[in-house]
Amino acid sequence: MAAFLVRRLLQMVLVTIVAAICSYGLLYISPGGPVDQLLGQQRQNNGRNRISLEDILRLKQRYELDINLPIRFSRWLIGWPNGPLFGSVGADWVVGCAIPGQVRLRYPDGRVETIEEGCERSVTLGSLESRKSSRGVFFGDFGVSQVILRDRPVIDLIVTRLPYTLYLMGASIALALLIGVPVGVYSAVKQYSRFDYAMTSITFFGSSLPSFVFGIFSILIFSILAKDAGLPYLPSGDAVGVRDYVIPMLGNIQAGSFLDRFLRFLMPCGVLTFISIAGWSRFMRGSMLEVLSQDYVRTARAKGVSERMVVLKHALRNSLIPFVTLLAGVLVSLFGGALITERVFNWPGIGRLLVDAISQNDYNVANALLLINVVLLLIGILITDILYTVVDPRIRIG
Repeated sequence: MAAFLVRRLLQMVLVTIVAAICSYGLLYISPGGPVDQLLGQQRQNNGRNRISLEDILRLKQRYELDINLPIRFSRWLIGWPNGPLFGSVGADWVVGCAIPGQVRLRYPDGRVETIEEGCERSVTLGSLESRKSSRGVFFGDFGVSQVILRDRPVIDLIVTRLPYTLYLMGASIALALLIGVPVGVYSAVKQYSRFDYAMTSITFFGSSLPSFVFGIFSILIFSILAKDAGLPYLPSGDAVGVRDYVIPMLGNIQAGSFLDRFLRFLMPCGVLTFISIAGWSRFMRGSMLEVLSQDYVRTARAKGVSERMVVLKHALRNSLIPFVTLLAGVLVSLFGGALITERVFNWPGIGRLLVDAISQNDYNVANALLLINVVLLLIGILITDILYTVVDPRIRIG
């Protein structure tokens, strides 16, 4: 076991570094970065809001885009090199005068942008400047937010959003497991019964439609139509209200109260639970049906073992072996949240934070969340491998 754990930990470190390189590089080389957005705004305004070269240089230095990508990645990952940066340090793009009154920006991919600017003086990218990097994510320092909460530590953003995601995802996952697993087992035991047909239809419906469809229909039914009909309704979004409101049969609901938070929690939790139940129950049903058709199950029944013991002792435990594989993603779901559902219901969790960070080019926040999700997934896979030996004693880890 000790040798296995050491080997797996070394593999986890290697996979984490490779994943960090891929996620970091893809985010920074993807089109639509901060400079592209700034120049795009100027084109949309037909040049009315003139963008100076200093504005672009300031934006480049704010995101450290005037530093070569490998050096930038090293500073983010391990905090080195740290301190003054002399010269251009391999600037990503070059500035030069095209004609008097204009400056041409040449990018590595060959694109050329021209902006209005005087050429009376020369400009050097990445001029002498002392920019201290973070200690590095390997030492627990994720840097500072560049857009969402500018110059605030990324860890502060994560800490403020994490509780919302933990109790939303924790409740939905727990309910899905408590309901989905028994439903799947019972559907397999009562195969081709009315209950099996009904649950198969419901779970097929739940797993085939995307979560945003359920979210939108939930808001339409339980918020808009119910309110218009004078029935008790649920708030359509947010985790906490900003003003008091009145719900029929419940009376006045104070903003920020426990009841207010609970009512706003019901719809996103219900949508996530329903979708998760569909997945867990269908998988459990298939796994149980495969085990119930095995020879040792038929032998146990032929020996007169009660049906309850056959299902619980012989079939259920063996059907959990493939089921345990799915548990590897629980840690990621618990921390990462539900990107689409949180966005639909305006839930201030980690999933919505990741979407906002990517859409607003807050690279430090996005990279931190992606890296944490990778680490949690690797930990989940390791725990899953260990759980195999608990579920099936025949499995040995070497």
